[in-house]
This record gives sequence, structure tokens and C-alpha cells, in this order.
Amino acid sequence: MRDAPTIEPLGDCALRVGLGSEPDAATVARVQAAARTLREAPPAGLREVVPAYTTLTLHYRPEAVAGEPDDLQPPWQRLAAQVQALLRRPRRRAAAAAREVVVPVCYGGEHGPDLAAVAAHCGLSEDEVVRRHLASPHQVAMLGFAPGFPFITGLDSALRTARRATPRTRIPPGSVAIAREQTCIYPLETPGGWNLIGRTPLRLFDPAANPPSRLRPGDRLRFEPIDAARFAALWAQERT
Repeated sequence: MRDAPTIEPLGDCALRVGLGSEPDAATVARVQAAARTLREAPPAGLREVVPAYTTLTLHYRPEAVAGEPDDLQPPWQRLAAQVQALLRRPRRRAAAAAREVVVPVCYGGEHGPDLAAVAAHCGLSEDEVVRRHLASPHQVAMLGFAPGFPFITGLDSALRTARRATPRTRIPPGSVAIAREQTCIYPLETPGGWNLIGRTPLRLFDPAANPPSRLRPGDRLRFEPIDAARFAALWAQERT
């Protein structure tokens, strides 16, 4: 039996719900299930549910969970009790299947300048690094760091690689990178220290779109190799 969630206040209008200590597949799945539960039956005042690796952050309106004038219990404790009760309920239906999103990637060369270094570090050929990356069971655990930036679990352990000793100050949008046991995709041009192994032409963040982020926590990703010509064609198509 899993431990009960831990709940603590974050300021006066947010709660942090802890659902595990390690960002393994079971904990990530538990976080996603809890997020679905709270979105499907939100307590009064709940404004937003933000999943991370092992936690949920719940943003809420304190006035919506205020008690009687002589009740000195703070709003966060009332909301915490409601959240605990909701998460203890057995789910009446199976969880919705995760979306699968196909992400085309041009590996190596100018689009993946660190592929050779990753291959040398792992004692593999560049083709084997790509093969193992394609075969890994990738899943988006959370969005963070920059708008639409996905942290992706499931990387083959043979590809575990430390971050670069010297981060880059500018990384092109769409860059697919690995570090430690994770993959990420840079949606915007930002600094970063992950190892760049390829690049996708997909536009992962568009502030004019609804929703603006193409990916969402819980998505399963299937990377698909493409060549430079296909990359250029898809890049132009995504931005017309």
C-alpha cells in the first residue's frame, strides 16, 4: 500500500501535494492519476493543477474555502482535507490512455552537434545511440524551465550522460537533448547545458495557440528519424 500523499502550503494560495520520493515510472503515473482526479472533480476554489515529477502544485482561491467567522482553521488545511479525501477514493473507471505524439528528429550533424561525444562517452556508435534513443519508452513527466519545455523520462540507461561542463548560451528551438536519465526538447532559443543529439522541426510552443504548449504531462512520445531535407520541409510547413 502506498503512503498517503503529503500536503503542505506554498504561500497563502497554493498547496504542494507530495506523491513519492523518486521520479520513477510508478511515481510519475501516480502524479498523473492524481492530477486527472482533481481536474475531473475539483474542490471549490481550485484554479490550476500543475504536475511535476513527484508532486502536484494546486493553485486555489483562499476565500472559496473560508470557514465560519469563528473557525480559526486556515483555508489551506480545509482544502488539504478535501484533497486527501478525493485522492483516497477508488477510481470508478480506467485511466484514460496517454496520448502518443510522434516527434520527427534529424539526428546528428549540425542538428545534433553532441551526438559524437555522447557516443564516445557511452562506448557506442552514433547509429546505436540513435537506435537506443528511438527505442526508449519516452513519456513527458512535466513542463518547466521555459514555456512548453518537456522533461521526458524513459531514456535507455546505456545513454546516461552528464550535462555539458560548459553550457551553451544559445540553443536553437527544437533541439532534442539528453542528460542523466532524461530527454528534453528546447521549444525556444534559450541557454542550456544538455547534450544536443538532434532537432525536431515541430513548433512546441505557440503563445497564439490554444493550448500554447504542443505537449502535455503524461504524453508518450515516439521519436521518428528524418533527414535534413525532410527537416527543412517540415520546419517551413510548421511556420506558415
